[in-house]
Amino acid sequence: MNSKKIRDLAFTLHRYLGLAVGLVLIIVGFTGSLLVFEQDFDHFMIAQQYGQITPQQVQISPESVMNTIEAKYAARGDLHLFRIYLPDTPSSPYLGQLSSTNDQRTEVFVNPYTGKIIGERILDKTLIGVMLNLHYSLMAGQTGTMFVGITAFIMCILTITGLVLWPGWRKLIAGFKIKLDAHPKRANFDIHKVTGIITVVFLFFTGFTGFCWNFYDLTEPIIYAVTFTPKPSNPVSKPIPGKSTLNLTEQLKIANAALPGAVTKSIYFPAKPEDALQIRMKLPQENIQYGSSNVYLDQYSGKVLRVDNGLKLSLGDRVLNSFVPLHYGTFWGLPSRILYVFVGLAPLILFITGFVMWRYRYQAKTRKSDRPIKLLDKI
Repeated sequence: MNSKKIRDLAFTLHRYLGLAVGLVLIIVGFTGSLLVFEQDFDHFMIAQQYGQITPQQVQISPESVMNTIEAKYAARGDLHLFRIYLPDTPSSPYLGQLSSTNDQRTEVFVNPYTGKIIGERILDKTLIGVMLNLHYSLMAGQTGTMFVGITAFIMCILTITGLVLWPGWRKLIAGFKIKLDAHPKRANFDIHKVTGIITVVFLFFTGFTGFCWNFYDLTEPIIYAVTFTPKPSNPVSKPIPGKSTLNLTEQLKIANAALPGAVTKSIYFPAKPEDALQIRMKLPQENIQYGSSNVYLDQYSGKVLRVDNGLKLSLGDRVLNSFVPLHYGTFWGLPSRILYVFVGLAPLILFITGFVMWRYRYQAKTRKSDRPIKLLDKI
């Protein structure tokens, strides 16, 4: 296939795929822009809604928080405490998350010094929850998740075809020039090509990571396979007849000894008797906010089942962990997060300018096809 046929194929794919999924990409991109500073906005709203926490000398233990939350919701058999986030700062609360039988998530905020529950909310009913739901599934459940995942994959194709069509391959300067004083048709094209080339790499990686996350059961084993990395086995607890689970404080001591120097960031509680207790930890040298180190423990005996050192991960795990900074734009700190606000708006600009280009071509073809008819009318 020669270069002209490749460009013609790329042009056809780029045009019609862009028109087909453009509106969905606008929604996903716009909500993505709003979610770039999700954590900062959410922390601000929590403080405004439930009040500021005054730091004190000693914080209560995660086990005490777990007991408080479980006692509060003991009568709610449909709720299960599945995770606790430890405070990020001295003025941050403990955050407990409970899941329900209908997949609704309830969040509970606990004062880390007094142990008092200061507030609760249903995540799906908050502004952040609505934005997340729109971003990942268009608020359409599993079907929406799959549709957004397919759309994300199509965006990867659009970035590749756009890169093939970029005029800067012929003359570099022309590929970055915008002539706003030219004919509107030319100015529109220039805005499209420059917006596309500036954001192409970021759009590709956000699309690729979004696709992988929305089809995680499919893509995870593929990533392990292509990186020649054996997939880690799932840690399994061994229930002991007549023996209850080991208390959380003892479990945390074991986890700290298994990974010295790491700070506990969150705790994932077992959903089944055979599941392991997962302690999410962060080593000082790690850049990911909540860390990528994990200690898995037998919930009955406290035996260490697996330790994932975030600084010594396999290639496959490093690739999977890279999805977070690539998708959320945290790899350069604040500058890259600000950049990702504009990256999220790029699909809107690209769709509008792309639609205008298609409209110009459509009108030109219509005028051309009308000419023979007008000539026949004169005969």
